[in-house]
Amino acid sequence: MNSQDLEKYNLIRTGGVGFYEQKRGLIEVLGKEAVQFLNGLITNDVAKLDENAQIIAAFPNAQGRLLAVVRVLRTGEKFLFETEAATHEKVFQNLFRFTFAGDFFVEDHSENFTFFRMTNDKLQITNDDSHEFESRFGRDLFVPKDSAEEFKTELVNQNAVEISDVLYEILRVEQGIPLYGVDVDETTIVPEIGLPEIISYNKGCYIGQEIIARIHFRGHIAKQLTGLILSDLSGLSEPGAVATGFIGHELKSLEGKNAGKITSAVFSPKLEKQIALAYVRYDYLAEGTELKIGDFSARVKNLPFFE
Repeated sequence: MNSQDLEKYNLIRTGGVGFYEQKRGLIEVLGKEAVQFLNGLITNDVAKLDENAQIIAAFPNAQGRLLAVVRVLRTGEKFLFETEAATHEKVFQNLFRFTFAGDFFVEDHSENFTFFRMTNDKLQITNDDSHEFESRFGRDLFVPKDSAEEFKTELVNQNAVEISDVLYEILRVEQGIPLYGVDVDETTIVPEIGLPEIISYNKGCYIGQEIIARIHFRGHIAKQLTGLILSDLSGLSEPGAVATGFIGHELKSLEGKNAGKITSAVFSPKLEKQIALAYVRYDYLAEGTELKIGDFSARVKNLPFFE
């Protein structure tokens, strides 16, 4: 992290506002049979959504493995799905294939909006045609493309700072936000993500439900995505450098048993330590459990690292 990013980081961690512009998918679903079709595809219950309320859900495959994480916002009779750029096309195709099966319509609005992720909701700058989603990060807005530059200028005028890719990665890991293709993918069983709020165990059947329910009712998953705080890494050639060499490395228990694997690692200026996202086996998931990575040790930390 350079000095400019560190200055912005300190501003954000002391209550200032940062914003990050990125590509994400925004897909609209409507029709009299929308609830019926959607509840057969995702892990959460859209039938319980009130006006302007939202849920987070997953699209699983038939084996209960993750195709995408989505947030769903209800506006009138419409449902807005938002997802990462990496999973946008999969979500669209999963929805679009049902448009010939009944009163169910899908429209992709991704190219019509610019996505801004803000670190908190201190600045209530809005646009009448924007769509807002809640997140661990703070406040997310899809702003119409023709208003995006004006919106961005207003953010800067109100002393919000633009977040670089490097700084965003640090903040993302600190907030415990998994990235598709890095921390989760199609080999991930949905409950392993560590977001229990994405699954309803009371609604009707959906693709992959049997496997997901079986894991839940047998008691627990085999492993789960969680946080790690690594021990002093002063032996590294660059003490403040990101410990990218740990990504993919196997975790061991103090007895030498396999305990999991690291997926993301960054240096947290606030903690003054390297932190990581990792899949940790169930027996070692308790916060504070000590694990080994080669000659280094790590302590399990529930996510997010900071509220």
